[in-house]
Amino acid sequence: YSITGISVEERIPDSVFNRADQVELVDIEPDDLIERFYRGKIYRENENIQAHLFTKEKLTALREIALRNTASQLNRIALQISDQTKTNECNTKEHILVCLSSADSNKKVIRTAARMAAAFHGHFTALFVETQEARELTTKNKSDLRENLRLAEQMGAQIATMYGDDIPGQIAEYVKTSHVSKIVLGRSPYKKRGLAKSNVMDKLTTLLPNIEIYIIPSTVPSFYKKMNYYAKYPNLSLADTIKTIAILAVCTVIGLWFKYLEFREANIITVYILGVLLNAIVTKGRMYSAISSIMSVLVFNYFFTEPYYSLQAYDSGYPVTFLVMLAASFMTSTMTMRIREQARQSAHKAYRTEVLLETSRKLQQAKDSPGIINEMAYQLVKLLDRTVIFYSVHQGALLAPQVFSKKESACDPGVYTGGNERAVAEWVYKNNKRAGATTDTFFGAKCLYHAVRGGDQVLAVAAIVMDQEEPLEVFDNSLMLAMLGECALALEKEKLNEKQQEISMQIQQEQLRASLLRSISHDLRTPLTSISGNAGILLGNSEVLNDEQKKGLYTDIYDDSMWLINLVENLLSISRIENGTLNLNFQAELMEEVISEALLHVNRNSVKHVIQTELDDELMMARMDSRLIVQVLINMIDNAIKYTQDGSHITISARRERHRVVVEISDDGPGISSEEVKDRLFDMFYTADNIHGDGRRGLGLGLSLCKSIVNAHGGNIGVKNDVPKGAVFYFTLQA
Repeated sequence: YSITGISVEERIPDSVFNRADQVELVDIEPDDLIERFYRGKIYRENENIQAHLFTKEKLTALREIALRNTASQLNRIALQISDQTKTNECNTKEHILVCLSSADSNKKVIRTAARMAAAFHGHFTALFVETQEARELTTKNKSDLRENLRLAEQMGAQIATMYGDDIPGQIAEYVKTSHVSKIVLGRSPYKKRGLAKSNVMDKLTTLLPNIEIYIIPSTVPSFYKKMNYYAKYPNLSLADTIKTIAILAVCTVIGLWFKYLEFREANIITVYILGVLLNAIVTKGRMYSAISSIMSVLVFNYFFTEPYYSLQAYDSGYPVTFLVMLAASFMTSTMTMRIREQARQSAHKAYRTEVLLETSRKLQQAKDSPGIINEMAYQLVKLLDRTVIFYSVHQGALLAPQVFSKKESACDPGVYTGGNERAVAEWVYKNNKRAGATTDTFFGAKCLYHAVRGGDQVLAVAAIVMDQEEPLEVFDNSLMLAMLGECALALEKEKLNEKQQEISMQIQQEQLRASLLRSISHDLRTPLTSISGNAGILLGNSEVLNDEQKKGLYTDIYDDSMWLINLVENLLSISRIENGTLNLNFQAELMEEVISEALLHVNRNSVKHVIQTELDDELMMARMDSRLIVQVLINMIDNAIKYTQDGSHITISARRERHRVVVEISDDGPGISSEEVKDRLFDMFYTADNIHGDGRRGLGLGLSLCKSIVNAHGGNIGVKNDVPKGAVFYFTLQA
């Protein structure tokens, strides 16, 4: 624009050009281009001819811009290629700082600073100093400030905010603490009015003599908001007016009392200065402080200078006294207002910091993704005092919106979650960009939508209700983005934990499957070999075998087949319990009948043992699924038969303890001495005597199945040593 005087409207974002994989320069010498222009080879007929552009000076300047940008982009592409092959060790630690304002010229300053940061491969920070006047900006100035803020974010700047009326001092303080190496400022040729408006660049040069400061000139006037009377001094308040009159009246009464006591006039002046100071504390706005200062001088002149009760003064020194009194009043009121404003800013900043720290702590304490989103939403409502809506993501789609209303909100949440608003949320989720109110995308929406992103993946969409609300302040917006980033980290961490748990479960399932296959392949070999061998003998030698030999072979085949059937039943029962497909039919059953039914199906080797039943009450009943409890008793009795010597005594007893029935299966075998074995005895695929595994076939499924069935009945199962020897297996049922 500065070269041609034409404002170009056909533009593309800088990010598009910066992300280009290839840049080609279509170039021609200025003299050749001018010659083509005069030959009529540039414009068609009836086309707007820009003849004033075709001068060698302008074309050379435009060509220089094109060459410089092309060279810069080629350098950026070369650095990206080198980063992919090796670590770039040439990056410097330059830190470029640009100051934000609502001026139109600030866009040029931001772009210049961004190009410097890219050229130096350094950090880029955009600083906004919030003064008291900045909070009284017009709507247009606030809109321009937000546009400049968004531009700085698009150019890769980190946004920072400081508070204070001393802009150079705040900038210098930030530069010292953040190790800034270069500052980029804009300057307008128009001077600011007023003696108090001294040059910012001169002050910065004095405060930062060792920092490089770059001045970007502009023909556009810099921002200076003309403060009219009502903007700088708000409308009168009845409460503050009464406070001002009351304080002035009290000071006058005290002054008359001091006059009656014949105190000096200096003491009375001190009372009025104290009143001005108190007025500045209890009222809002500088107007009341100014009124209080002027009225104090007039009242002092009226009541306490000769001639009394008149605004005239005989003593020639009184005018000087009045001026000193007025200056002291103004200074004290101004300092008080400034201190109060600083206290407000400090309290506001402390509150925001507290919210940020509390957010970090609560996100760490959240147990799952819904808990993280709930805590994040409540903290955003607390920070922004606005209604917040969250769209969670599950299996690649947005779930139903969760509305977190601010206090005393009477609005219908459905207004902010309708079809159009959800469409904006869907767009944000798919494109991983913000949209909605106060943005250039779907600006007609009622909410401002942000993607809660973890890397390139959107984990949730957060919506801030902006309908009939003021746009977010710069610092609040930065804090909100920081909190959403922290929320993304927490959600990503929780997602990784869930994946890790899934992987752990898969590993356990693979180990379980491997153990099952290994155990089945090992333990099924013996009964299958026995069945096939005995069947082969019967097929080939049935004519030479007598009836007793045939009966022995048939018995072995039957025993091995029953063992296989019991194994399959145990496996099916375990799978049904694990899958939750096992239906329990609870009924009150007689314990004597259940135990008798179990004894009919135990191992045929039970005849080699002495098995007896002991019941405290023959009519004892328990609430159970009798089919499953019979299976529990069969497994436990079979274990006692397998792991005790022939002729041992096995006792099945049942007794009532309060509201439970305790069933015990005890034996006088070798028992279980190891506590470690007792702890693992009910684990799947664990057997107590693996050394003799081939002789006493077992997959370690029986007791595991018993534990699952008893737990499904709401009971407990365990093992303990018998006295003087043997083991006691027990389980409980509801009476």
